[in-house]
Amino acid sequence: MRILKVTTLAATASLLAVTACTSVDTPTNDPNARQGEGIALGAATGALFGLLGGKTKKERRNSALAGAVIGGTIGGVVGSNLDKQAAELQASMGDGRIQIINAGDRLIVRMPQDILFAVDSTTVAPALRSDLAAVAANLQRYPNSTVEVVGHTDSTGSSAYNLNLSQRRADAVAAILIANGTSPSRIRTIGRGEDAPLATNLTAAGRAQNRRVEIIIRPTG
Repeated sequence: MRILKVTTLAATASLLAVTACTSVDTPTNDPNARQGEGIALGAATGALFGLLGGKTKKERRNSALAGAVIGGTIGGVVGSNLDKQAAELQASMGDGRIQIINAGDRLIVRMPQDILFAVDSTTVAPALRSDLAAVAANLQRYPNSTVEVVGHTDSTGSSAYNLNLSQRRADAVAAILIANGTSPSRIRTIGRGEDAPLATNLTAAGRAQNRRVEIIIRPTG
């Protein structure tokens, strides 16, 4: 029975942590909400780890409360920093089609493929290089994060070709970030091909949304 109670509490804390995250499609127009999400996520995560730190029911309760307070404080700081970083990124982007998405625990810089590359090309368009340089400068101002550069395609063509193309495009974007001062040790490139669509591939508009490169910025402390 005791194990069941601990498991139930841990599951509840895990659920809180998951529900604290906002969909990546939510606009970044409410900094207070984002900071609140960071606090909620940090508190839930801290409580979950606190539950695992005691032997008796009282110790577990006290550990969970302490973990929630500490985690909430850390989460609030992370959320506030993400709000600030997102606002600076948005202000530095020259192309209005680039999206800056604050997902609560990470930032996503979403760049449509059609403004980055010509058809079947892996050469970044000259007009977008200044935007990528601005991203690199922002990353240097906020060094406590890791960066994933993820390439995506629509479903036109073979899946093997799309996977390879998306990887090469992610590599091309990462190379510009590195050339503009971002440490290579912070960056990981991923080709997802057609396996993570944002919209249907049955329409031209949907396929255009699916062709993209995303720069995902995850705070590390």
